[in-house]
Amino acid sequence: MIIKKFVGKTEEEATAQAKKVLGQGAVVMNVRDLKKKGVIGLFAKPQVEITAAVEEIDDSKVSNEKPVQVPLPYRMEQPKPKAHVNQTADDQEQIIKEEKENMQEKAGGEDSVLEKKIEKSIQTLLEQQLKNSEKVEQISEEEKEPDETEKFFNLIRDTLEDNEVSGKYTRAFLDDMRKLVKPGVTIDFLLSSIYQKLVLKFGETRLIDKIDDGPEVVFFVGPTGVGKTTTIAKIASKFCVSDHAKVALLTTDTYRVKAAEQLRTYADILNAPFRIIYEDDDLRNALEEFKNYDYILVDTAGHSPNNDEQIRTQSNFIKLAEERFSVQVYLVLSVTTKYRDLINIVDKYSRDHGYRLIFTKLDETTALGNMLNLKIYTNADVSYVTDGQDVPDDIQEFNAQKIVRSLLDSND
Repeated sequence: MIIKKFVGKTEEEATAQAKKVLGQGAVVMNVRDLKKKGVIGLFAKPQVEITAAVEEIDDSKVSNEKPVQVPLPYRMEQPKPKAHVNQTADDQEQIIKEEKENMQEKAGGEDSVLEKKIEKSIQTLLEQQLKNSEKVEQISEEEKEPDETEKFFNLIRDTLEDNEVSGKYTRAFLDDMRKLVKPGVTIDFLLSSIYQKLVLKFGETRLIDKIDDGPEVVFFVGPTGVGKTTTIAKIASKFCVSDHAKVALLTTDTYRVKAAEQLRTYADILNAPFRIIYEDDDLRNALEEFKNYDYILVDTAGHSPNNDEQIRTQSNFIKLAEERFSVQVYLVLSVTTKYRDLINIVDKYSRDHGYRLIFTKLDETTALGNMLNLKIYTNADVSYVTDGQDVPDDIQEFNAQKIVRSLLDSND
């Protein structure tokens, strides 16, 4: 038997090549699509590769004599390749007819019972083939769809993980999105659905609230080096300059003199009062002094999340303020921090108080997956992002659509 592969733009073109090379007796054994690799190949029109076979003929032994017939029970024949599913009903009927004639010749008419069984079997097979022939094209298309769709999902998976979205969250998300796959669903529809679903995962953007009765007291907490002090200065500038609000600035960071002096400098520029908080009474006095202000923004000491004593001290300040006023807590995190370290940080800060999230240093990385990781892990609202050191320009309200577009964009 001779078996060869042929490639064409369509199955018909490839089959024609096969018959030209192997003869009209060539039988198609397999058909598969060939596509280029990568993003371009995902949407390119495929070529078709077929595997065709024909019984090998030894020309030296060909003669005009009728071959000797061997009684059927003692003759061992190699089974012929199955007809390909895309053959027409006429082709299938002709093959079955030839099989019938060959088998009748081999039987030599000696076994009428066997002949009747053959007749019945062939008739049943013919009816089944004719019944299925109308469904062949539809079945072939449905078989191709999962391959194309899976390539798309693999591309989305690689892109999200390249942007440092957790593999666990990526797998769970794509498993959920695969439920949308049905015959006729396009890649464009799936991409649009993935985009919308990711935007919804981030939820609503929640900013610092302004209440009518009394000041809004806002604590900014987080580890050292994430940019808390600069972030407070940016927000205070917006409130003072754009909103013409009355703002007071406090700091509980008595460990770093430079941090306190930096915030004092910003307060002087904004013509806002500034106080350093050493103990509970200092905070009580400041809250009383600025009770008629719109906002009291409180900077806190940055420290290791493993320093339980400092976290307790900070928590006590927050509880004290909650006794009299509305309090919001913002956990400030750098998007460049390793995911496992971020998990440790949020676990420690979430023990006593709820919080909203501010992500800093977006200008220092192109991989923003940690924003989605932390949103899913904490279910906390994301409020602001910062992307530079300039005050007050380099801070924006969190925009889920913009971040999701970045997550779906390759960094290569």
